Amino acid sequence: MLRPARRVLASRHGVAADGVTGRRYYPSMVKFLHTADWQLGMTRHFLDGDAQARFSAARLDCITVIGRLAEAEDCDFVVVCGDVFESNHIERQVLRRALDNMGAASGVGFYLLPGNHDPLDPASIYRSPTFTSHRPDNVAVLDSSAPVQAAAGVELIAAPWPNKHPLTDLVDDACADLERGDTARGNTDIERGCTAHSGAAHSGTAVLGDAVRIVVGHGALDCLSPDPSNPALVSLARLEDRINEGSIHYAALGDRHSTTDVGASGRVWYSGAPEPTDYTESDPGNVLIVTLDDDGGCSVDKRRVGQWRFERNERAVAADADIDAVEEWLTGLPDKSRTIVKLALVGQVSVAQQARLESLLADHEDLLAALESWDRRSELAVIPDDADLEHFGLSGFAADAVSELGRTAESENEQDAVTARDALALLHRLAGATQ
Repeated sequence: MLRPARRVLASRHGVAADGVTGRRYYPSMVKFLHTADWQLGMTRHFLDGDAQARFSAARLDCITVIGRLAEAEDCDFVVVCGDVFESNHIERQVLRRALDNMGAASGVGFYLLPGNHDPLDPASIYRSPTFTSHRPDNVAVLDSSAPVQAAAGVELIAAPWPNKHPLTDLVDDACADLERGDTARGNTDIERGCTAHSGAAHSGTAVLGDAVRIVVGHGALDCLSPDPSNPALVSLARLEDRINEGSIHYAALGDRHSTTDVGASGRVWYSGAPEPTDYTESDPGNVLIVTLDDDGGCSVDKRRVGQWRFERNERAVAADADIDAVEEWLTGLPDKSRTIVKLALVGQVSVAQQARLESLLADHEDLLAALESWDRRSELAVIPDDADLEHFGLSGFAADAVSELGRTAESENEQDAVTARDALALLHRLAGATQ
């Protein structure tokens, strides 16, 4: 059982909370940390053993950062909106360290939502002996849609994934039985303004019911999905209808790894992953500090917690100056040991220039967490010239052999041509090393 968070109560009508007047009382402020998609135990095929170990450690360390931030900001709780774990079959050590790191932030509760990576199926990690026997008191699993009191006057309405392929909008299903927080229940309409960290304002009217309700969900919103036939898409319109009618007050979502404010209400957010996972993510590495106050206001404050970066770059190369630019960009990357790069090179170079490129890429590969070739975008032609062949200063049979390689490098047989160009580039690098 989670320890209820400390909460100062205040009357909506300015009456002291003495239990005499019979007035309804509301939280003076609800403040919590919204995060998602930790995917603890994730592996990346392009990382070698050392880089993978550091990548995994950073994801676990991020839990400690989140816990300390929540405590420093006096947050009432943390919601982790799905995909806490990469799968239901991660290494025991990862699970133990994750639970230990959450337990270290004993002053704040962590509410974990099963998502598509770690659903509540028969093999659920949340039902494993390791999880149940080592779960700290401040960690709870949102394993049903029954309202959970996360703080005084604050309810979490969760939509856990029962399996990897649900056939309905789980968030809409979880909200189906909520009552409207309208005047029929003795409440007074209040004005709501919502200001995001960027300074963008959202205005409108919402009504608080008996409790501040926060929906905790996971999945793709219908307005963002490329697959409209997916029956599990989350309806943005239904969420915002419920926000406008006052039955819910904020939708904390996971699944999208980039921090995203969706819709017009300013109360439907993806927190994004706290550490990036791929090149396609536009704004990962954040968590959200969300504040709902007694005047109906909502503020969402984006905080950077991630340390790793994925960088993708496409470069045109046709001259030595272009290679200089590639080298300058790679050299300028900060924190190389936690930076993963995918590079595409397009253009035409000589054998000597190819040798120089290979040398500088090999040098930076030693420094970066990973340096991948973006093969689908790469198209670099190597055309030998007379200077390439004269560079070796050979004579006799050796000169004849190099000339033959030069002719083969320009042949129509692509496989033979590539082999010959690679051989010439290697010779250039070896010759450069001995000069």
